[in-house]
Amino acid sequence: MKRISDIIAPFVAELFNRSLASSRFPAGFREKSGLDPTDASSYRPISNLSVLSRLLERILVRQLMTYLTDADLLPPLQSGFRTDHSTESATLCVLSDILLAVDRGDFAALVLLDLLAAFDTVDHDILLQLL
Repeated sequence: MKRISDIIAPFVAELFNRSLASSRFPAGFREKSGLDPTDASSYRPISNLSVLSRLLERILVRQLMTYLTDADLLPPLQSGFRTDHSTESATLCVLSDILLAVDRGDFAALVLLDLLAAFDTVDHDILLQLL
């Protein structure tokens, strides 16, 4: 696609503009090629999606984040998925809050929950029955 990007760019731009104007995500972009739709493991990760699907998603995210930032709709302490914010800035904010609470003589506690592998530990048969 990189080699022919100058040729296909106008067509891709038109497709994306129509998609945005109609508020519809192209149906072909939703499907992950070569994956079994009945297998739960087929629904992750996003890298299984097509290049055009990921490109359109990046454009949408950029527009949405610009709007949310310009309209001042994001919490000032939100670090996730934001430019110039990181786990370091989030950690420093939490540490600062704890130290301020201790300085005031308040009780401070920190509870951490790691959900990194949560999806892998779910019994998919039970989840499907519940759904």
